[in-house]
Amino acid sequence: MNAEIIAVGTELLLGQIDDTNATFISRQLSEAGINVYFRQTAGDNEERLKNVIQTASERSDIVILTGGLGPTRDDLTRDALASFTGLPLKADEESLEKLKVFFESRGRELTEFNKKQALTLEGADVLPNDEGLACGSFLEHQGKKFLLLPGPPREMRTMFTQYALPKLRSGMEEQQIQSEVLRFYEIGESLLTEKLDDLIENQTNPTIAPLASEGEVALRLTVRGPSKETNEEMLYELKQKIFAEVGDYCYGEGDSQIEQVTAELLREQEKSISAAESLTGGMFADTMTSFSGASMIFPGGIVCYSNEAKIQTLGISEKLLEEHGAVSAECAEAMADGCRRVFSSDYGISFTGAAGPDPLEGYEPGQMFIGIATPEKTVSHFVNIGGSRNRIRTYAVKQGLYLLFQELRNKKGG
Repeated sequence: MNAEIIAVGTELLLGQIDDTNATFISRQLSEAGINVYFRQTAGDNEERLKNVIQTASERSDIVILTGGLGPTRDDLTRDALASFTGLPLKADEESLEKLKVFFESRGRELTEFNKKQALTLEGADVLPNDEGLACGSFLEHQGKKFLLLPGPPREMRTMFTQYALPKLRSGMEEQQIQSEVLRFYEIGESLLTEKLDDLIENQTNPTIAPLASEGEVALRLTVRGPSKETNEEMLYELKQKIFAEVGDYCYGEGDSQIEQVTAELLREQEKSISAAESLTGGMFADTMTSFSGASMIFPGGIVCYSNEAKIQTLGISEKLLEEHGAVSAECAEAMADGCRRVFSSDYGISFTGAAGPDPLEGYEPGQMFIGIATPEKTVSHFVNIGGSRNRIRTYAVKQGLYLLFQELRNKKGG
């Protein structure tokens, strides 16, 4: 079944409050195996809301409306649905009695406006409000299902999970939904989706959803099936197809970030990494020491911004700096070798370049060299990234981690 969510309230259109209800409902429906293809927002106007309901009912099996069930003149959700269906409104006696008790206990008069909160459509099932006063409604009309839910999030969530969702699940084939996330680096979202175009274009179950973030892309794979075993088999088959196309770019699965995956490889191989940082100013060291037991894989690092610091702490020759400059492949490699020697680590990594906002030694902001020293060889990589000073430095650390990850992965494969 396909569902559509309509959030009702002029305050939503004005940006005075955020629509957290739709996010919550979408997540709950997804776990129940119900697709949400559309979400709409409508103001407090009966005719416009009626038109929105009309559109939703033409393309969705389930129409869920949140908000507009209160006691004021602009709470018009019931009226709009009644006008659309041609069904009359009537008072639910239990909800009305609850209102009477509430107002009597506070010594207040129950007005006609307040009685609106007990109204429901004829033929609808009443959804109790355990957290508030306005009742909800569940209506089946001409092959469509309509849900009326209150706007306050606490009231809506309780009513939806306790009463509405079980009614939607009734009669549905029981399914289990599972998701997995694959993480990719050094490939943009557009290129990734282009390489997987056939899989994405023809997807039904499982589904593939690209999720772009800073410097990397993730794919969320979601499957619906009768059992966990069936789901896992379907996900495995899909992952093999994905790996056949873009497996070289995949660095991990699940919630693990590149720094966690790289640190785990170091632990598995019982290797250590040290750092010499000019461009990044200690950001790589900060990342590596954020893990428990970091001393086993990261014995130390050196921040060496000035040439004097590079000479004194890493033993880089003045001649190399005079001939090639601090921002150079030669300097990056010497820095990586130097820190590896100082800390007696298995690997050494270095960062040197222009973080901005001004050029440095003829290099524009974002242009840098990252050195990697291993027991067998020392190499450098030229990287060019745009953005602010902080973004450039953050990206440099992530790029360095990925280069180290590739080195470790190749060793593991061998």
